[in-house]
Amino acid sequence: MKRWSIPLVAILICTLWLSTRPNAPPKRDQQQRDERLHAQQLSFGVVPQFGIKHLAEVWEPLIRQLELASGLQIQVSPSRSIPEFEASFSRGEYDFAYMNPYHYLRAKRDQGYKPLLRDQTKQLKGILVAAVDSEINSVQDLDGKPIAFPAPNALGASLYMRALLERTHDIQFEPIYVNSHDSVYLNIVAKEVRAGGGVKRTLITQPQEIQDQLKIIYETPGVSPHPIVCHPRVPDDQVKKFINAWQFLSESEVGRSLLAEIPMIEPGEAVYEDYRPLEDLNLDDFYVAPQSNGDGS
Repeated sequence: MKRWSIPLVAILICTLWLSTRPNAPPKRDQQQRDERLHAQQLSFGVVPQFGIKHLAEVWEPLIRQLELASGLQIQVSPSRSIPEFEASFSRGEYDFAYMNPYHYLRAKRDQGYKPLLRDQTKQLKGILVAAVDSEINSVQDLDGKPIAFPAPNALGASLYMRALLERTHDIQFEPIYVNSHDSVYLNIVAKEVRAGGGVKRTLITQPQEIQDQLKIIYETPGVSPHPIVCHPRVPDDQVKKFINAWQFLSESEVGRSLLAEIPMIEPGEAVYEDYRPLEDLNLDDFYVAPQSNGDGS
């Protein structure tokens, strides 16, 4: 009878043990894969002032150019509505985002988001518009009437506007929220409401036949425009690459044409001090906290 040596027996036992050992828990494997994927890909949120078409036509091509210029992998994270966007940044879901100035203050408070860039050429001003053939010519004509807004917290178009109408002009009105700036203008043209809130840059992007049927009856004072922000978890080297990519785009013809569609004509540094005056407006009384399962400027 052939005798087995002790080392050979040990090798056979180890081989049998390794072959029958269960794999790592699937949940752990998935978590590790998710962590590796997140390390490679950065999310970018965009406040949905316009419809999904604007995201596809403007932001997707812009992000692809930023990827080429920065070497980073960036994925646009679409939101169906402004409240959904608010709930997402409140949970810290975006690595980078384009948001209205008051959203930035909330995001800073909730998650520590930091401002990176903003347009250096213009201020954000809210507008009230009415049908060009209507009898509505001033805010006083809207007392007691319904007014359309994109969402409660769209800054110039709704949040700041509603505060001014109530506090400064003592106007009582019924707010109707219609999800986007585009919908505000269409509801006015369709005579569903007498007036609505927007901002100049969304008005001038409407088809000419829509613009021709609208008139501006009121403007808010200007504030610093929408910033590009980042979550504090994003490494400094990636933030630097991201900022440099924006600067690179602003110096090329293709990049400038894409930036003009945001619009961000001249991207430059954004800092908290640009938005600190908004803290003094006490707009929290008019802010509507997003629902976690919820569906601007």
